[in-house]
This record gives sequence, structure tokens and C-alpha cells, in this order.
Amino acid sequence: MSSLLVDNIGELVTNGVGEGPLGIRRRAAVLIEAGRMAWVGPAAYAPAADRRIDAGGAAVLPGFVDSHAHLVFAGDRAAEFAARMAGERYTGGGIRTTVGATRAASDDDLRATVRRLRGEALRQGTTTMEIKSGYGLTVADEARSLRIAAETSTETTFLGAHVVPAEYADRPDDYVGLVCGPMLAAAAPHAKWIDVFCERGAFDVDHARAILACGQAAGLGVRVHANQLGPGPGVQLGVELGAASVDHCTHLSDDDVAALAGTASDDGPGTRTVATLLPGAEFSTRSPYPDARRLLDAGVTVALATDCNPGTSYTSSMPFCVALAVREMGMTPAEAVWAATAGGARALRRDDVGVLTAGARADLVVLDAPSYLHLAYRPGVPLIRQVLLNGVPQ
Repeated sequence: MSSLLVDNIGELVTNGVGEGPLGIRRRAAVLIEAGRMAWVGPAAYAPAADRRIDAGGAAVLPGFVDSHAHLVFAGDRAAEFAARMAGERYTGGGIRTTVGATRAASDDDLRATVRRLRGEALRQGTTTMEIKSGYGLTVADEARSLRIAAETSTETTFLGAHVVPAEYADRPDDYVGLVCGPMLAAAAPHAKWIDVFCERGAFDVDHARAILACGQAAGLGVRVHANQLGPGPGVQLGVELGAASVDHCTHLSDDDVAALAGTASDDGPGTRTVATLLPGAEFSTRSPYPDARRLLDAGVTVALATDCNPGTSYTSSMPFCVALAVREMGMTPAEAVWAATAGGARALRRDDVGVLTAGARADLVVLDAPSYLHLAYRPGVPLIRQVLLNGVPQ
């Protein structure tokens, strides 16, 4: 079995045992065998290996875990973005524009977009990426979206309940029936999760509950788009159904925060229902940012993700989201990096990614910087020197 040693690491973020909340180890090395972390320790005591990468004193951290992304789509909404920057308010209506373009696109066109964006994210340090459907909104188009997503990621999410498509505008109950019936049946073989946009202009709480319950009965885990555009029942619904993650969480009541904090995990630290914050969406829609400090101080587990999509957060950069979280959402650099790695893993209920500890998947990032602090300290600078995915340099 071939082994790889990454040594001369100046600062190693393990998200395990070590200094501070990030489990930092100084002057460290890691040994990788069969795509897994086999040993972590001081560089001076590093074991022999078949191959070696010299980190040159740089910082090394787990690959980013992006737990919320919409990569299967066609078309462009740059004009919509320009209109928002000129003062128009975001209402969620632009999704239907992308639906039309996606339905008209070929499989190869959709596949090319997914691969392009996934490659973009990988070059910026993202080693695990969830991918949603939600721009097809017919039985055939949702099934093919998930089939294409599954070629690239094992973390696929059925989002047939993104919005009610135009042809069902006057018959939302009928569309919910379609989502719960033939669409779910066609999508479930290619999906791990089910998600609903529980928001005004999308799906009310009763429809959302019905759809998510059907997904659970089909064996899918629950995720919820919640409380993005205003206060609403989405967070409470997610907690009620034991969702792995409620995403956006921009407008939260005290009861919402308490409900999230009340999902304390019995099998480890933090909460079972993660609050996944998507600052790229607030940046792109010129909306108020979520109050991460409030959630963290209440004991809620927080994750960061890109929400990569063509309309409201067309970024694949987790480093950008880390910088926004520190600048705009009250997070410390350490909290933001943890949320972008271990937090994202918690949102996907994974314990093999987002950490650099023995037995974990060998997904790691070498920075062109001496410390993880530079991710927020030097926003917009391409600091990802090298990425290893399953122990393989990319």
C-alpha cells in the first residue's frame, strides 16, 4: 500500500485534539494511506513514507465542506443581479427564469455546468460539495438533474419544492401532490436528501411539512430553506422534523434560536439541527446578513456554505464566504473556518470529512500562507496552493 507524507506543516488545523477550537498543531506532519489519514503528529517524529510533500512551513487545513449548492442549471441571470444592484428588491421570482432555461438544456449542457462549477470549487479548496436539483420542476427534469448531480457528488438533494412552476401557479395543491408522488418516486433513487423552500412566494408550512414527511418516508434525510426573506415557520418545521440543517436563517425570532439550541446532540458536541448560513446570498441580494454571533452564543452549531446558484449567489468560493462571515456576521476567523469545514460536515451528518484526524478521509488544503487567519485577513486573494482529495493531489 502506497503512503504519502505531508510534512513541514507550520500550522495544522485538525478540528480535533490540539490547540484551541480548531485543534491546531504546530510544526506537524500527516501520513496518508489508502486515501485516509493514518497518522498525525510532530514533524520531528514523522514516519517513513513512499512519497513526500513538503508544505514549506505553510498552513494546512481540512478541505472545505460546502453543504448547500445548486449546480444543475442552465442560463444566466446577470441582468437580474444588475437590477438588484440598481435598487430592485429580491423576491425569489427569478428562479422560474432558470427553470425555463434548464428544461430546454441538453444533458450534456447541464453536465458541463456541474463539472465546471465543481472544478472551480475544488481549486478553491472545496473537497465535499452537496448538489441540489430544483431547476427542472417536472418529473423527468428533476430526475435527470439528480442523476447528473450524482455523477459528481454523493451528497445529492431533491428540491422539487423550490418554487411552484408557472404551469401550476393556480394549482399549488396539485403540484405538491406531484412532488410527493411521481416526482419523488423518480428522484429518490438518485438522492440522499430532500429539501423545501419554505418561504412566502414558495411553499407554506403545511405544504412543506407534507413534502418533507413524504421524503422521510422514502428514506431521504431532511434539509430546509428557512427564514431567508423574512420571519417564518421554516426553522421550527426543520426542528420538528429532525432536519440535519436549516439553511439561510437570516430572520430568526428568539423562539427560533431556542428551538435550534434545544436540539442538543446526544452523540457529540453541538446541535443535531445545524444552522447553515449563506452569506454569498446576502452579498448578492444586498440583504441583511444573518447574526451568527447570536446563534453561536446560544450554543447552536453553525455551518457556512456558498449557496452557489445562478441568481442569488453565483460564487463557488468558500474562502470568500469565510471572509464575509468574519466581516459581516460576527464570527471570529476560527469560528468561520470551523463552520466551513467541520460545521459543513455536521450539516451533512458526516464525521469522515471536515477534520484531519486518524481515520478521516484525506481531504486537505495547503495554503499559500502561514496561518488559517489569512483566509479572512486577505479576502479575494487566491491562497489555495494545493488540494488533496482522498489523498490524491489535484
